[in-house]
Amino acid sequence: MENNKWYRTDLVDETEEFINHKTAEERETLRESTGIKVLEEERGRVKITRVDVDSSGAEEIGKKEGTYFTFTVPTLTPDDEEGFKQLGEVLAEELTTLHPFIKDNKEGKVLIIGLGNKTITPDAVGPLAIDELQNSATSIQERCIIYAPGVTGQTGYETSSFIKALAEQIKPALVIVVDALATRASNRLCKTIQMTDTGIHPGSGVGNMRKEISKETIGCPVTAIGLPTVVDGPVLIADAVDTLFQSIAAKIQEKNSPSSALSVTPWRPSDTSKVDLEVIKPIFGEWSTWPKEERLQLFEESLVGHDRLFVTPKNIDEWVHNYAYLISDTLTEWIEST
Repeated sequence: MENNKWYRTDLVDETEEFINHKTAEERETLRESTGIKVLEEERGRVKITRVDVDSSGAEEIGKKEGTYFTFTVPTLTPDDEEGFKQLGEVLAEELTTLHPFIKDNKEGKVLIIGLGNKTITPDAVGPLAIDELQNSATSIQERCIIYAPGVTGQTGYETSSFIKALAEQIKPALVIVVDALATRASNRLCKTIQMTDTGIHPGSGVGNMRKEISKETIGCPVTAIGLPTVVDGPVLIADAVDTLFQSIAAKIQEKNSPSSALSVTPWRPSDTSKVDLEVIKPIFGEWSTWPKEERLQLFEESLVGHDRLFVTPKNIDEWVHNYAYLISDTLTEWIEST
C-alpha cells in the first residue's frame, strides 16, 4: 500500500519517521542517518521526550529544525492535581533549558500570545490561559505583554500579522505562543504538552494551515506551547480495531490457560506486545495482520471525499480550563524566577 501520510498530527514524536524507530537502537540509527537526536527520560510520572532536529532531519520528517519537547502523563485525569503539578514543574524546568538567556536579560519584555477561538472549547486553551494571566498575574505585568488576537475567521486578518506588528513595537526578548494541537493517538488527548523553539503553524493539525509564527517571520525567538485536544476520526477507528484484534488474538492464545478459565470479569490482554495476530487471519483475513499504521491509512483512503471528522473528549471543558490554569501558573512562576 502506498503511504500517503494523510493523518493529522502536530506532535513531532508522532511523525511517521519517528514512530517507525521505536527501540533505542533504531533511534540511534535514525539520529546517525537523518540528523535527529532523541532523548527520553522520566521525572516522577512525567515521560519526557526531547527531539533535536538539524537541517537534514527537518527535511526527513517534515518538521522544522530546532528542539522539541513532549511531556506526557499517561494516567492523567481532569481531577489529578498531582499529575498537573508535575507537568507544570517539568514545563518550567525545560523553559529554562530552552531560554537560559532570559535570566541575563531582565529588562527584556516577554510577549505571551494565546492562539485559538474562545467560542470553540477544544480550541480555547490559548485565550483562556491569557484570561487567567490577565486576571491573576499582576506581578509579571511590567515585564510581560499578554494578548489573545483571536482567529483569522473572526478578525479577517492573519494572526501572524498582529503578532509581528506587536513585536515590532515592543521588541520582546521572547515570544511565547500557547495553542491547541491535534494528535494521531487517542490515548494522548489532553495528557501531553509539546513545547518547541521552532514556532508554530496555526491550524496545521486540522488542515487549516495559516501563516507561520516563528523567529523567521516575527524577528525574535518564538516558543510554542501546545496541548493536543482533538484527534482525527479515522484514528479512533484504527485504535478500536487494533484493540479488538489484539483482544481476540490474545483470547485465542490463552483459551486453554487456567487464568482465563478462572476470570470472572471482562478480560483484556495485559501485554499486547506478545500477541500473535496470525491466529486471527483465518477469521478476518490478511488485513488483520497489517501494521496499525497501514490500517489507519486504509480508513483514511476510504473516507476520501467525505468531510473530515475531528473528535475531542466529552469532558473537554474540564481539561481546557485545567490546562489554562496550569499554563498561567507555570508561566507566572517562571517569569518571576528569571
